[in-house]
Amino acid sequence: MKTLPNITSLRFFLAFLVMIFHIPLFFSKRGISSFNDWPVFHKGTEAVFMFFSLSGFLIFRQLYAEKIKTSGIDLKKFYLRRLLRIFPVYYLVVFIGLFYYNLFLPAIGVPVERNYDLAKGILLLITFFPNVLLVNNPGGILEILWSIGIEEQCYLFVAPLFLFLPARYYKMFFLILSFVFVYLYEFSDLIFLKDYKMIFFYFTFAGWCSLQNFRKQTFQKFTDTAVYILMILFFTTDLFIDYLSEPAYFIFAMLLFGYFITIFVRKPISFFENRTLIYLGKISYGIYMYHVIVMQLVGFIFLKLLSKFKINDTVIIFLSNFTVIGLTIFTAHVSYRYYEKRFLNKKKLYRIGNK
Repeated sequence: MKTLPNITSLRFFLAFLVMIFHIPLFFSKRGISSFNDWPVFHKGTEAVFMFFSLSGFLIFRQLYAEKIKTSGIDLKKFYLRRLLRIFPVYYLVVFIGLFYYNLFLPAIGVPVERNYDLAKGILLLITFFPNVLLVNNPGGILEILWSIGIEEQCYLFVAPLFLFLPARYYKMFFLILSFVFVYLYEFSDLIFLKDYKMIFFYFTFAGWCSLQNFRKQTFQKFTDTAVYILMILFFTTDLFIDYLSEPAYFIFAMLLFGYFITIFVRKPISFFENRTLIYLGKISYGIYMYHVIVMQLVGFIFLKLLSKFKINDTVIIFLSNFTVIGLTIFTAHVSYRYYEKRFLNKKKLYRIGNK
């Protein structure tokens, strides 16, 4: 299989959209000046959905290539690779979140209302069901984990199907499964799918797109320019969310993200090949996971400063955003270099072809 053009840096921009979505919300709830009047500040959830599509595109393409090469799927190695990438940061954030809300804040006299049984909450977190805990509002540090749970649940459910399904049926299977997931999420009586945000169709449709991309002639009907324009409009305006129903909006986003990634990996923009952006993309998982923790620290500092000094609103907005973003990137860098890489270096032991 040809090596995919580098799309790592795209992950940084998605993590950045999540940050600028959460920062104003966090500070405004604490009475600190904030700014989120532009539509681009409201696209954090859509950025997570785009993360889902990117993940599904790359992971299912990888599994398909393994099936073609070896006539099978080594699920043990697949899950070990996922474990080494996801678990270290995930469980670190779980520990920090549980400690912060249940021990630290009460110890300094900050009241915390816990709407869930602690033992049950811990069980849901360690078994990768943070999206189930999300309905109880466990606090921002723990709430950010919902998307990681959705991702792992999807792969736990779908990846084993590669073992039993002949490769020639994969494309049809992913396309049908995507719309089955849309139907179950939007139109069925399975209310828990919405309650727990089990949005699997982004993964599977992007997986279908990744398999189509093996043929060069695929998607020639779709011009690159049109798709890029739609992507820009999607993330910088409210044009689509204002005029589409929820099911139509989700289907439109699913189609758009899948087609965009297909075009992007076929003909990437040189700007995204910048070494700095690629590195920021490599640490984007940490950026996503740590930024809520950093917001808590910066929020404490700003509350102390504002109790003693009068600071211009514009200065507050500027400093709060850049302080959170800068400290988050630094934290993610330290985590990646001195913590995550210890585990990532072991992933090569479980690549395709290694015994």
